[in-house]
Amino acid sequence: MPIRVGMTLSGERLNRDNAKFAQQLGIEDVVVHLGRYKRVEDPQLYLAGGQPGPILGDCSEETLWTYDYMKGVVDMLGEYGLKIAAMENFAPNFWSDILLDGAEKVRQMDGLKRLVEDAGRAGIKVIGYNFSIAGVWGWRRLPVGRGGAVTSVFDAASFDAQAPIPDGMVWNMRYRPSVAGAMPLKVSETELWQRLEWFLKELVPVAEAAGVRLAAHPDDPPMETLRGTARLVNQPSKYDRLVSIADSPSNALEFCIGSLQEMTTGNVYETTRRFARAKRIAYVHFRNVRGKVPHYEETFIDNGDVDMAEIVRILRDEDFDGVMVPDHVPDVHSNAPWHAGMAYTIGYMRALVGHAHLLGASATPISIHDAITREAV
Repeated sequence: MPIRVGMTLSGERLNRDNAKFAQQLGIEDVVVHLGRYKRVEDPQLYLAGGQPGPILGDCSEETLWTYDYMKGVVDMLGEYGLKIAAMENFAPNFWSDILLDGAEKVRQMDGLKRLVEDAGRAGIKVIGYNFSIAGVWGWRRLPVGRGGAVTSVFDAASFDAQAPIPDGMVWNMRYRPSVAGAMPLKVSETELWQRLEWFLKELVPVAEAAGVRLAAHPDDPPMETLRGTARLVNQPSKYDRLVSIADSPSNALEFCIGSLQEMTTGNVYETTRRFARAKRIAYVHFRNVRGKVPHYEETFIDNGDVDMAEIVRILRDEDFDGVMVPDHVPDVHSNAPWHAGMAYTIGYMRALVGHAHLLGASATPISIHDAITREAV
């Protein structure tokens, strides 16, 4: 099966209107975010570029997604000829104590096991996740893209990147009320990896039995620490450590080109070659950026630091048979900024993939990726 181009629909955008939009763009595969979270503060300061974010809100009342709920989404999308390629991001209150090693982690793990089993029964065969305390945070929305397009910028020098996470929050999400006088949250790298190991050893066997692949997203931004907490996969080599914990096709990667390019070590093309050849990539976030931590900006698909055609060449050579989706598309000045930006990106991706056989030879030398393959993954 060839490389396919998909689209992500999340929260309020996961609806019939956008299913029709995807259908008209020739999309057949959709990545979904099922959470619909309450806003607990005004997002305008973030959207105007004056406050780091994103501002995601309150998930404390989100209930565990059931088979009926997930199957209902599968069926609704099916009416438009769409299938779910992956479901992304557990609601933070589903697994806050797993991330924080809290008293409720076993109960929460039982819930995740049910969710994975039910997802498999509903026909959702990939679940993307980001094992992170601070999550995606620190962006500012600024008009620095081509032609003044508004896009996400990370600049650690422009704000306090180590400002503590407010009590009762993981990611940017409130999962319970704050406790007055609570000590700032600190999590070491050793602690975070110990928690991940427990998570994978508990959940991967359940995913295997359910025919589901768990797909780990790398850190974005890939800082050493953020908000006083360690980051997990902030260098490409740490993906090797993650997959070694459970040697299973169900322990896979949500492979984000932008996040990997933002890292301070490694080569995004060699890394893509290596994990594609090892069949560890469940699906791809196809995103371009300019710069690296501690300062980078997200760009249109065709004017960042990454040669996106080379990524397609590599995936073509390695017979990757999964889905690529746009990720964090810059807004295009119009009456529908998200839709215009998404349509531009999808068109670019479909042209690359549809003509992958005409793109010529990969610029990643055979001698390099043959040597890389000899390293155990």
